[in-house]
Amino acid sequence: MSSVPENIELNTLNKLVETIQDVQNGLDPNILCTWYEILEAESKALCPTDELRSSIAVIQNADLPMKFEFKSSKRAIPYVIDAIENNLNSMPFATRLYFQKFEEIIEGELRAYLGNMRG
Repeated sequence: MSSVPENIELNTLNKLVETIQDVQNGLDPNILCTWYEILEAESKALCPTDELRSSIAVIQNADLPMKFEFKSSKRAIPYVIDAIENNLNSMPFATRLYFQKFEEIIEGELRAYLGNMRG
């Protein structure tokens, strides 16, 4: 016979273990690569011209599998951001945080580029 506090404690520990596993899995290079490929494909699908589509490419570093290069013209960045936003809720927690930070960085680069063009 188990008491209610033990069940609550066990449930809490199980949820904590799941969260830790999700974080570990979400930052696996293969999972990141898969999401980069999804975002690349969706970004290209959102682009209205072949020129913009051809500017988008993801390159995973062969020696450092956690390092990715996401190439895109400045004009394609809004489509990349849309693709990220469309997929965030489907990503594991840690992957979502990773791509939210990626989105923040590319938005900052776009703002800086547009600011330099105006000034």
